[in-house]
Amino acid sequence: MNAAAIGVDVGSTTWKAVAVDGDGRVLVSRVRPTNPRIEEQTRRELSELLAELGNGDGAPIGATGYGRKRVGAARSLTEITCHAKGAYLLSKSAGVLIDMGGQDTKIIRIGDGGEVLDFAMNDKCAAGTGRFLEIILGRLDVPLDDVAAYADRAETSVSVSSTCTVFAESEVISLVAEGRPLEGIVKGLHESLSKRVAALAGTVPNGSAIYMSGGVALNPAMVAALSSAMGRPIDVLPHPQLVGALGAALSVIQ
Repeated sequence: MNAAAIGVDVGSTTWKAVAVDGDGRVLVSRVRPTNPRIEEQTRRELSELLAELGNGDGAPIGATGYGRKRVGAARSLTEITCHAKGAYLLSKSAGVLIDMGGQDTKIIRIGDGGEVLDFAMNDKCAAGTGRFLEIILGRLDVPLDDVAAYADRAETSVSVSSTCTVFAESEVISLVAEGRPLEGIVKGLHESLSKRVAALAGTVPNGSAIYMSGGVALNPAMVAALSSAMGRPIDVLPHPQLVGALGAALSVIQ
């Protein structure tokens, strides 16, 4: 397979890469937990990706994400631009992209030609990110694969008012000690996070499509809670973890 370009997205939680052809079609991809030794991981994973391609030597490499500057021989690219490019290729339309990862949440308004019109980010703490859920669900011993089932079984939502991850962790431990149902707490956690993300997104004009990407988009309970908070359906993009890497590859196609 001949690769026209390779995109790498080094996030705080996961390392992603795609190789695309000249039309932006994904030929091969990788999603791995991010290793602190990013340079070593990148060399290893790209070597395996090129071996799978069989013919990818010489393809330009674009890198994005918080660890983008540690990807050797790559063009460093901003996350906002890359996610907009990737989302536009997958959605084929303008709209609002909500990208929820482990380290930050990005709201990107994309124009009719795929250009970035505006954006907002929650990058001050974990409270508005996937890390918020990861930490607290871990304390509750609720596996990520079972989260949607827990939320669906909830007869009522248990409010979690703390906006700080540390304080929210203490709050849910107290709720468990009080005998509040675990299912309701899980649902309340998702509603609490979705309200913060909806506030970050602000008012979305009627008729504008809303898309979701990032690892949190794989959590159906979060998608449902966010759809409710936004007051309209949210479409999860195909392979939501690869959107940034796809945009990075598209940015360096020659």
